[in-house]
Amino acid sequence: MNNPPLPLGKLRLDLLEQILPEPSSLSPSVVVGPKIGEDATVVDLGSTYLVIKTDPITFATDEIGWYVVCVNSNDLATMGATPKWLQVTILLPENRTTEDLVRDIMNQITTACQHFNISLCGGHTEVTHGLDRPIVVGNMLGEVSKDKLITSSSAQEGDDLILTKGLGIEATSIIARERELDLLKNFSSDRISQAKTYLTNPGISVLKDASIAINTGGVHAMHDPTEGGVSTAIHELAYAANVGAIIWEEKLLISDITEDLCQEFGINPLGAISSGALLIAADHNKSNQIISALAEQKIPSTIIGQLLNPADGIQFKKRGGHNQPLPIFETDEITKIF
Repeated sequence: MNNPPLPLGKLRLDLLEQILPEPSSLSPSVVVGPKIGEDATVVDLGSTYLVIKTDPITFATDEIGWYVVCVNSNDLATMGATPKWLQVTILLPENRTTEDLVRDIMNQITTACQHFNISLCGGHTEVTHGLDRPIVVGNMLGEVSKDKLITSSSAQEGDDLILTKGLGIEATSIIARERELDLLKNFSSDRISQAKTYLTNPGISVLKDASIAINTGGVHAMHDPTEGGVSTAIHELAYAANVGAIIWEEKLLISDITEDLCQEFGINPLGAISSGALLIAADHNKSNQIISALAEQKIPSTIIGQLLNPADGIQFKKRGGHNQPLPIFETDEITKIF
C-alpha cells in the first residue's frame, strides 16, 4: 500500500515535524510553539507567561477523571509552571452512558482538581456516536514567571539525566484496572490491588517531583514520559535540545510489580506509558543534590544516563556491557492489553 494506515499512538517524529506549523506563522506572543519534545505551549502575557496544554485520556477508563487532571498538569510542571485552570471535553458512548457514569467521571475530575488546587472552569460534555468507551480531553492552563520558564530545548551536553520513581507507573495501574480478571489467574487479589494504587502511590503526578528539583537548582530541562514510555521521552528530549545520550540499563528504576505485570502481557516497560516518572536534565554538579532532596520527600530517583554530543546518537548500554541504539516506540506497549 502506498498510503498505509498509521498505527495506534503518537505520530512518528518525522511525520510530526512535517505537519507542525512554521514558527514564523505564529503570533509574536507565542514564546514556545508546537515543537517535538516540548510539553506545552507558552504565551507572553506581558508580566508573566501563560502555559497551555491539551491531552486526551484514551487508554484508561477506570478513574479517567484523575488521569486527565494529572496528565495535563504534569506537562505544565515540567516547564516550571503552576497549573491553575482546567477545561475538559467529555465524550461518552451512546447506549452505554448513564447518569451515574457522568456523575462518577465529574466527581473524579473535581476531586483531583481540589487535591491539586486547580479550578475546573469550563468544557463540554456529550454522548457521541461511534465510541466504545469514554474519552476525556483536558485543556490545562497555568502561569510561570518569565525567569523561571524551563524548556526541553535547554538541555545541554554533559547534563546528567535523572529519572524519578521508575518505568511504567501509569502502565501498572492501567494493566491492573483494565485486565483484572485475566491477572487473577496468576496474581493474588492483594497484588492486583497494590498495582491499582499506583495511580496515587507512587502516583502519576510529578508536580511534587518537579517542584523539588526546581527549588534545588541546576535543572536545565524536564520532560514527562507518557505514550511511548521513558525510552521515547528520552528521544523527544534529545530531539528538542539537539543532543545525544547514553542510557545505562542497570540504572533504570522499575518495581517488581511493574516488571511482573509487563512480563505477563509481553510488554517492554521501556516503551510503556509512564506518567508519574519525571526526566530531569541537570547540571552534573547539582544532580546528587537533586536526588538527595527528592529522597528526603521519599521520592526515589537515580541518574540513568548522560547527555552527549548529537553526533554520538542515543545509545543504550546493556547490562552485558555492549551498546545498542535506544529503541523508540511509535506505538505504546500498553496497547498489547487491548
